[in-house]
Amino acid sequence: MQANSRLSDECKLTDAQMRDFIVNGYLTIKTDLPRSVHETIYRKTQEYTEREGNLGNNILPRVPELQAVFEDPAVRGAFTSILGENYVMHSHRHPHQNRPHSDGQGFHKDSYWGYQKVRHHRPRWAMAFYYPQDAPIEMGPSSVLPGTQYYSTRITEDNDSELALSGEAGTIIVIHFDLWHRAMANQTDKTRYMMKFQFVRMDAPETPEWNVANPHWQPEGINPATPAHQGTWRHVWNWVAGESNGRTAEASNGTLADHITALGSDDADVRANAADRLGLLGESAADTIPQLIAALRDNYEPVRLNAAYALGTIGEPAVPQLIETLGDENGPTRRMAAYALAAVGAPAVPTLSEALQHAEDAVRIEATYALAQIGNPAEDAIPALMERAKDEADEVRRYLADALGGIGPAAAPAVPALIDMLDNDEDKQARFEAALALAQIGPASSDAVPALSKALRDPDRYVRDNAIHALKRIGTVEAESELFDYLLMARWCPITNRQSTH
Repeated sequence: MQANSRLSDECKLTDAQMRDFIVNGYLTIKTDLPRSVHETIYRKTQEYTEREGNLGNNILPRVPELQAVFEDPAVRGAFTSILGENYVMHSHRHPHQNRPHSDGQGFHKDSYWGYQKVRHHRPRWAMAFYYPQDAPIEMGPSSVLPGTQYYSTRITEDNDSELALSGEAGTIIVIHFDLWHRAMANQTDKTRYMMKFQFVRMDAPETPEWNVANPHWQPEGINPATPAHQGTWRHVWNWVAGESNGRTAEASNGTLADHITALGSDDADVRANAADRLGLLGESAADTIPQLIAALRDNYEPVRLNAAYALGTIGEPAVPQLIETLGDENGPTRRMAAYALAAVGAPAVPTLSEALQHAEDAVRIEATYALAQIGNPAEDAIPALMERAKDEADEVRRYLADALGGIGPAAAPAVPALIDMLDNDEDKQARFEAALALAQIGPASSDAVPALSKALRDPDRYVRDNAIHALKRIGTVEAESELFDYLLMARWCPITNRQSTH
């Protein structure tokens, strides 16, 4: 699925809704479809599941009424606002059953179906949770820990901030792919279904694609109890707005000395707030670089996160110490240094390119990861990335393909390297990322059509799916011929079953 026809601005998100999504990681959308559509979806899902088992990825062709849900203008408007006009629906989707009197799930983040997930603070992926029936709290709806899409760990073992995403039939919850979530206990006698669909951004944002009134980040309407991550939120906002619209420095209460003292507090929240306030000062906080580097090793993740984005707003003066930190013995510290370098952006690209030649796997991995987060401003790193296409570390190869896809059409010189990866890499995640990168590069990947045609027979279903998207995006006569030949072979009858075979 791809959003092709243009939407009116009224269907898109407002500034307040985009701000809520960036801060909390979720939004609730209600379709305009009649209740009878949702009742039909529930009835068919229940009937087919009882007869055939979980429909898995085939839920959409088996219950085609779902297509109307995701073509609803409010739903398309939300995903267009977050992921851009050319977003696509990924082929992984799942009808989650919450059976009567279940105990629910533990909190988790989704992955690439068993693969090592590439985590993006910027919204490159998003999910939809759709309820075809009323889902009150007693029926065990999904729940989330708001704002935790930026955390790799749960910062608390209790569920104090848990929010139940209850709603009536036709409710869709749009969530950041990395938000911590779970199914709650179903205390009723009725099965609760939640249809999970995934969506992917295909183009780097150039301008705001929501119904924007003010392109600048405004910290308004945020729950005072929400842990403050102004630096992170502003960075994400600026990125989805095209990166050119945000202010990098603002007023912050207190002196540098006050903030440095607070960074040494025994209270983790005080330390986190101090790092966040330093992030408001931009390059004028450069004297605190050593203290912020030390904060990347803090045992409380919100401190590390705020320190990373504070270093990112300081910019180029922080790059040398951040590059050195990529070799830290602690994995979470290395990753936060990579986030900081990604927030620095283009000024960090030359040094990150040099780091791709480092002897230690960990440094190359994090340098490649940072370039992948930078996206199209990392264009100058293309030659250095191509040199690592045969890197012995799987993560390097995965991230470099992710980086080339994020650069987009300008990464056309790297198409031969991506073709070779798609043809020959033994790591299926690397092939997955290579096919997705070719799709994101688009028509400039036309030389990859033969390799993409071969990839339609890849043993991994999601490599095949990305190859389909790439052929569609390339759009040449040859690409469309290969795509149609495959789809004619792969077509199936969604109404065939044991009771009706012809």
